[in-house]
Amino acid sequence: MFSDLSAQRDGSSLLRRPASEEQGPVFERSPPDYSLCTARYSVGERSFSRQYAHIYAARLMEMRPLLSEKAKHKWGPDVHIRKLCDLETGEQCCIVGTLFKRMDLQPSILKEISEEHNLLPQPARTKYITEADELVLEDELQRIKLEGKIDRDKCVTGSVIAIYGAEKNDGKFTVEDFCTAGLPLQTPRPALSSDKFVLLASGLGLGSSRADSMLGLQLLVDMVTGQLGDAGEQSGAATISRVLLAGNLLSQSTQDKDASTKPKYLTKKTQAGTVDAIRLLDEMLLQLVASVPVDVMPGQYDPTNYTLPQQPLHRCMFPLSSVYPTLQLVSNPYGANIDGVRFLGTSGQNVCDIRKYSSMESHLEILEETLGLRHLAPTAPDTLGCYPFYQRDPFILEECPHVYFSGNAPAFGSKLVTGSDGQEVLLVTVPDFSSTQTACLVNLRTLQCEPVSFSAFSADEDEESEMNISH
Repeated sequence: MFSDLSAQRDGSSLLRRPASEEQGPVFERSPPDYSLCTARYSVGERSFSRQYAHIYAARLMEMRPLLSEKAKHKWGPDVHIRKLCDLETGEQCCIVGTLFKRMDLQPSILKEISEEHNLLPQPARTKYITEADELVLEDELQRIKLEGKIDRDKCVTGSVIAIYGAEKNDGKFTVEDFCTAGLPLQTPRPALSSDKFVLLASGLGLGSSRADSMLGLQLLVDMVTGQLGDAGEQSGAATISRVLLAGNLLSQSTQDKDASTKPKYLTKKTQAGTVDAIRLLDEMLLQLVASVPVDVMPGQYDPTNYTLPQQPLHRCMFPLSSVYPTLQLVSNPYGANIDGVRFLGTSGQNVCDIRKYSSMESHLEILEETLGLRHLAPTAPDTLGCYPFYQRDPFILEECPHVYFSGNAPAFGSKLVTGSDGQEVLLVTVPDFSSTQTACLVNLRTLQCEPVSFSAFSADEDEESEMNISH
């Protein structure tokens, strides 16, 4: 583990007189083999004139053969796989389709602007599920209500599944069992001869008024660049081969929602709140990219397009750090091969959205569920904004990653998941750094993950509290 590599040996060199005036030991950081795999998330021609029905049709068309094969493997090769238009009452069969969850509490712009009913805007909620919710399965032509052995509260709209059961006389389909697509095939990861680490951090929250978060962030930068600690700490820092910043680099407080509604003469000489935050980010990145390769993902509060897939931040916003070839501005979702280890993840919007519309609370559980569904963002475009793709759904997982992460989680978590074909996937929830002062390190050799916490003086803590960096 990283804490073992950076442990102090033979006492602290910081508390001893230098043996000579010569320069101390120099630790080389070996660059990893790196290839970016985000071409599928690139939006070239931007046309918003299409309907969102196309992405659902493309999703079902691509997932149907996979789920048909899974259904035959689970319920036998003789199972009848029907379309809804061919369904007969009382026949035991399998249907492949897309789930739709009808929810009374789901926010709707049509309800809010309805003058006929004079409805008031709905209050903000953390969950939108109720006992009155209904599950519906639909294919290209028809839809049918579901009941039986399926967890209505856990399911979300947009999931493509295979169900087994029979249609009853009341027109509803009684589910006896169901299955998901499961994990896709995985490329074996190479055996590394030494420990190499990738540092994951998210939610830096630059532009906020919290000084303790800035102190923790500077401690993180100093640790990665080898400016912190003695020779033992510096040798450990040299094993960090790459840094990945997973979205929400700016604080939510930098978003001025009233600026678009104010008259122009009131905002003519007003500077946007994001300007100073971007300048801080550029200065922080300059310290990092001079020492280590850095991948920068956008998030919900960052200056890029709002809908998924979010395109990379523009290089012109980083005049200081963009001159370094070690700065890589990437999309959200993100995919890359680092020393043969496949990374895949998001800045967390997909996980937070699923949490609102299902009974699942744990971000790790939601990550595992999307991995089993073989889809990054099943709730897009219903409750999560995404680009109206026409002939493909880029969020379908075609290859199983080795590390699957989501950013801006309330707490750190990791779990190793094993698939039916021997796949091994490390699930990681990267905590929001501005509130937890915690990042995490992934070992590329062992596929283990550990948090790195940076705590500092705080007004809410005891006077005897000390600055602490713990692995």
